[in-house]
Amino acid sequence: MHRAHTAFSLALSPMAHKNFATWLLNSSSSQKLIKATAAAAVRTYNSAAAEPFANGSTATYVEEMYNAWLRDPSSVHTSWDAYFRSNTYVSPPNLAPVQANTLPLTAFNLGGAASAAPDSKTIDDHLAVQAIIRSYQSRGHLASDLDPLGILTREKTVCKDGLARRANEDIRGHNIAHLDPLEINTPELPGNSSTKSIYANFSFGEQDMERQFKLPSTTFIGGDEASLPLKEILNRLENVYCNKIGVEFMFINSLEQCNWIRKRFETPGVLNFSPEEKRLILARLTRATGFEAFLAKKYSSEKRFGLEGCEIMIPALKEIIDVSTELGVESVIMGMPHRGRLNTLANVCRKPLNQIFTQFAGLEAADDGSGDVKYHLGTYIERLNRVTNKNIRLAVVANPSHLEAVDPVVQGKTRAEQFYRGDQEGKKVMSILIHGDAAFCGQGVVYETMHLSDLPDYTTHGTIHVVANNQIGFTTDPRFSRSSPYCTDVARVVNAPIFHVNADDPEAVMHVCKVAAEWRATFHKDCVIDLVGYRRNGHNEIDEPMFTQPLMYQKIRKHKNCLDLYADKLIAEGTVTGEEVKSVAAKYENICEEAFALAKTETHVKYKDWLDSPWSGFFEGKDPLKVAPTGVKEETLIHIGNRFSSPPPNAAEFVIHKGLMRVLAARKTMVDEKIADWALGEAMAFGSLLKEGIHVRLSGQDVERGTFSHRHHVLHHQLVDKATYNSLQHMYPDQAPYSVSNSSLSEYAVLGFEHGYSMTNPNALVLWEAQFGDFSNTAQSIIDQFISSGQSKWVRQSGLVMLLPHGMEGMGPEHSSCRVERFLQMSSDDPDYFPPESDEFAIRQLHDINWIVANCTTPANYYHILRRQIALPFRKPLILCTPKSLLRHPEAKSPFSEMSEGSEFQRIIPDRGPAGENPSNVKKVVFCTGRVYYDLTKTRADKQLEKDIAIVRVEQVSPFPFDLVKEQANLYKNAELVWSQEEHKNQGCWSYVQPRFLTALNHSRDISYAGRASSASTATGSKAQHIRELNALLNDAIST
Repeated sequence: MHRAHTAFSLALSPMAHKNFATWLLNSSSSQKLIKATAAAAVRTYNSAAAEPFANGSTATYVEEMYNAWLRDPSSVHTSWDAYFRSNTYVSPPNLAPVQANTLPLTAFNLGGAASAAPDSKTIDDHLAVQAIIRSYQSRGHLASDLDPLGILTREKTVCKDGLARRANEDIRGHNIAHLDPLEINTPELPGNSSTKSIYANFSFGEQDMERQFKLPSTTFIGGDEASLPLKEILNRLENVYCNKIGVEFMFINSLEQCNWIRKRFETPGVLNFSPEEKRLILARLTRATGFEAFLAKKYSSEKRFGLEGCEIMIPALKEIIDVSTELGVESVIMGMPHRGRLNTLANVCRKPLNQIFTQFAGLEAADDGSGDVKYHLGTYIERLNRVTNKNIRLAVVANPSHLEAVDPVVQGKTRAEQFYRGDQEGKKVMSILIHGDAAFCGQGVVYETMHLSDLPDYTTHGTIHVVANNQIGFTTDPRFSRSSPYCTDVARVVNAPIFHVNADDPEAVMHVCKVAAEWRATFHKDCVIDLVGYRRNGHNEIDEPMFTQPLMYQKIRKHKNCLDLYADKLIAEGTVTGEEVKSVAAKYENICEEAFALAKTETHVKYKDWLDSPWSGFFEGKDPLKVAPTGVKEETLIHIGNRFSSPPPNAAEFVIHKGLMRVLAARKTMVDEKIADWALGEAMAFGSLLKEGIHVRLSGQDVERGTFSHRHHVLHHQLVDKATYNSLQHMYPDQAPYSVSNSSLSEYAVLGFEHGYSMTNPNALVLWEAQFGDFSNTAQSIIDQFISSGQSKWVRQSGLVMLLPHGMEGMGPEHSSCRVERFLQMSSDDPDYFPPESDEFAIRQLHDINWIVANCTTPANYYHILRRQIALPFRKPLILCTPKSLLRHPEAKSPFSEMSEGSEFQRIIPDRGPAGENPSNVKKVVFCTGRVYYDLTKTRADKQLEKDIAIVRVEQVSPFPFDLVKEQANLYKNAELVWSQEEHKNQGCWSYVQPRFLTALNHSRDISYAGRASSASTATGSKAQHIRELNALLNDAIST
């Protein structure tokens, strides 16, 4: 193949401005070395060299006749014509076999014995045919008949052989493809109007159409035939690449993969379906169409975002699942937007129809939560696949209206399920993502998610993307919604083949789906199916599309639906009768009517019926208000500390950076002294959970080392590439797996991925760390739509931990604040409600709130709050403001005694100094959270006010510790109460804590503010101004 490529490249080089064959055959004798090199670049065979019983002229004569016949069959005797047409011409028995992409050595006159050679036209014509084949493979999709409405499709033109083809002009380049349904998006580029026919360009005439051409190894259109007439070559290529399927794959840089695709589409007969298969397609299409028609009849004024115009998506999904199941897949996780969701739940997942219809009734909920609209809900179903007779699990992940936001969530959930099943190659669990055309090319998270597809710790081993292409986005034409020819071009960046298909040709769609499922099973890579259909109604069923797309919707209103078109086709060919078609439709309508009647008997809706990630057995038998202890034996801490501070067992061979040797030595010293800094406290939390069988996964940008070079979980051999050692993976022989993964430079997709991962199994600690907390707002959609509100909307819990480095340390406005005020604003506890005090006060608060927000000041508290995530009898997301300078602060260390048995997380850390010992003498109590505590204590010591001012740390900000704040305030009855923070007044915790302090104090005392003034920016970029602001807030807080 390399040699053929070399020869073809030579033909396309600047030298090819001359006739390639003429140049090759007529060059002067001084060029013989160059000609020999060119000959070596083309696979050759020497006919004379293999003839012991005859001289070379015999074979040369036959070759000469054959070449003459190739040029003009009428130029040779009729006997030769009949002989060559019979395809029986082969080399004599002793001759070396002629292989694909070869030329006889005698074609190159290198000064040897006189011999006849094919003339330049023969060589040029064969090269031209290969170029034509490649052009069809590369650009045939541009001329394919993809648009069911016929607006986009190019007209056929009559060729020199009298046949009409679409590819004459369009196949020559992207610039003349007509892609816009309204025909107003065609680029105005030079040469558009004067483009010549591809056949004229290669100097083929009508007389050439019956000439036989040997087929190269890069095509499969011949089937068992080695050569075909040019006319037949063109017809077969036209039928493969310019019919109802358009295939984009020639950009893939793998010859194996390209040939695999060619074979699936070019082999004659691949689109032949048996009568049974056609009837199955019809039945599925009938159900998909009938479901939408039934909803339109019963709920004509309701929004349901129906699938009319692209109903074939339902049979398409079922075909993908059928083929994948046959190939070993046992679980399919799907993500999709609102359009077609109810139909997918009904006819792909087979969710009971009465549960779907109940969602239209406006009934009260039987369980807790705010719920969501019906076309956002997910589900989880285990059922028998009747086609393959194998059990299959199907999950549709609940999603918001934020298009494509669910993509990384699905990928994370898929990856987690593969992990827990030990499915390291993705053979048992797969994901399917359904997209809209405008969102697929418009939403950046699609690109971010695509780029996770081949990363070792994020790959799901191939996702099948299905685009329900309506050729419109709400009211926007494609020419205003994308700059690329297709909505699917984003997939090219990961070498994913793209299969465009006309949604009005069910058999073409089924073939594409079969190929996509086989591709995923073979190569474990992404692929895209672009179902080019239309949207029969407006954006929703009560929207008027004629306001903005009058011409398109005039065509749509006259256009038959896919079911009618396919039924007519099958009736015409005798596969089914008209009565059978009506019978299938009537049967499904009766099923819908029965479910509709059953739905009327329901009195409540149940959110739990729509849960997409059930945790079987997790909640059973547990006291919902009892938390397990988080302290562990001191011996365990010492063991973990020793392992974490030790080099690899083969330390003599594993060369560690000298700076890291000092880090390990410092850790060992701390273990010996039984104290822990931040990195050691975190490692002990992870290690103790791993010992208990809890899988830990830490993900994010630069997390292996840590943004601030404090973690160093992965040690790198300084002399051997890719040689690493992770001590937390080698703590105990039977420990759970530990994964720490540097992610791509993405917040939106990676946070969504980790959220999906956390949904799958409650018995895992899943953490995502931002490089700086400031950058987390790039993933705001995941935070707002999934993490904050997921349980309320979809009864779906998650124990995801977000680690957000936070602190005003003079690093400027983008490296200071994780915007903790936004997380607090979304916390669901009532500022005016003080819950009843009891022994279960703290756990009940955690149970009732949507998430936990904390800003710890000690490694011990950080250790406990991480372990508490698993110790709780339920799961809540944890938002942790993590330190930067405190990572190495000499006072930010904890003794092992604060992490061992009997210790626990402290929601508030009271003042333990002179002020705490004599509370009656205290004049001011400063409440604070986070690293500002250390600045406050230093200032207090400098001013020698330890007896006059108490400093109380609020470690868990939300849910607010009403009971402990009340207790501290009562302890200091005569003191002024102050909240001090390093953030600006309109940021940080002040807006959240102020009303809650008043509630905790029953409005009997006031609390004042000491901190920076309000600001539009999170921090100043001036170091001098930062210091002035810090000194001002410290002096304000630490004064009597």
